[in-house]
Amino acid sequence: MADLRLVFSDLVRFQIELWGAVETRLRAECDLQLTWFEVMRLLDERAGCRVQDLAEEFGITVGGTSKVVDRVEAAGYCRRRANPDDRRSSIVELTASGRRVVAKAAKVFDDELEIRVGSVLPERSLKQLAKTLADLRAAYRASA
Repeated sequence: MADLRLVFSDLVRFQIELWGAVETRLRAECDLQLTWFEVMRLLDERAGCRVQDLAEEFGITVGGTSKVVDRVEAAGYCRRRANPDDRRSSIVELTASGRRVVAKAAKVFDDELEIRVGSVLPERSLKQLAKTLADLRAAYRASA
């Protein structure tokens, strides 16, 4: 049987190393934090997101997500507008400036992922890794 402690250790440490490498590039080339990029990327991909939708996607609290959105909004990269379907919530959308920044940052993000992951693992292994991680996340969410 696999040593689950070792699996945990390797998984967490690689996540930290990968996050650090991507964050370093994004800050240097785009003056953007990875946390902000993740929010902005999702806003770019999905129209009509609420803070709650972002929180659910990232598996963090609405309060924590709202603070990140506040900072991205203060930087001029997104704005909130009234939700026509629910007056209790607002829709978060990228500004023109936010769309430009996320487009540039996406290239940096993709390049760094290719360097750190794509060029290391063959396509078959990448597909298996993606499936394994999706299975683990689904099992966790089902048990939570």
